Amino acid sequence: MNHPFSSLVDIGANLTHDSFDTDFDQVIERAQAAGVKTIMLTGTDLSTSQQAAQYSKQQPTVFRSTAGFHPHVANQWDSEASAVIRELVGRDEVVAIGECGLDFNRDFSPRETQLQVFEEHLKIAEFAQKPLFLHQREAHEPFFALLERYRDRIKGGVVHCFTDSKAALDDYLALDMYIGITGWVCDERRGAELQEIVKYIPPDRLLIETDAPYLLPRTLRPKPKSRRNEPCHLVEVVRMLAQCTGREAEQIAEESTRNAHRLFGLPIGSTGT
Repeated sequence: MNHPFSSLVDIGANLTHDSFDTDFDQVIERAQAAGVKTIMLTGTDLSTSQQAAQYSKQQPTVFRSTAGFHPHVANQWDSEASAVIRELVGRDEVVAIGECGLDFNRDFSPRETQLQVFEEHLKIAEFAQKPLFLHQREAHEPFFALLERYRDRIKGGVVHCFTDSKAALDDYLALDMYIGITGWVCDERRGAELQEIVKYIPPDRLLIETDAPYLLPRTLRPKPKSRRNEPCHLVEVVRMLAQCTGREAEQIAEESTRNAHRLFGLPIGSTGT
């Protein structure tokens, strides 16, 4: 895929990560040149949520952001954090609540605390009527149960960086959730199952993301010297999804862009395709 698209949306990039400190502007230039016109900056704790919102306010034609606490840091949640996240979520440039959810793979925070903090985010989403940016790893049953309980009170959301089973995919689609696909689908080792099931994601529920600086697509040729992922590599996710689904790359690009604008209420002027 040698030609850039006109208006891809990377719905999840951790550009507040310190690996981008020295060449942030160049990273954005490369993204824009590749056709990635809108980048959603992921908030994963207090400082990254604040920083992401600040970037979005400064460059509203390029960025939007999320605000929330990743389950890894759920044990840092307190009343002050809740107040700050609620304030951030009220801003126009902050378009989703999260990253939030459950991670029973690493258990960096106690599971009971993760459940409590996830529910706090669901309550904020209910109040703000903005979508959720969700994380779930090895915690499908309790995650799905809580999400299902709140589903009719919230606007919706995306299960970000989906890597689970066909059964889990069916559950999320039954709740009319969007599904975010990253460079995990480009990994021939651990992404084989995902490569098989992405064709079951309806075209109107597919979103694409890099999760930069993580999950560098293994299929990139030539291989980048750095292991750091960045938004310009979103094109490779599109290419692999086209290969796995039998759809045209341009179709994947247009559908995912349309879906991102619909879910997150992105400014219409930046749709392009």
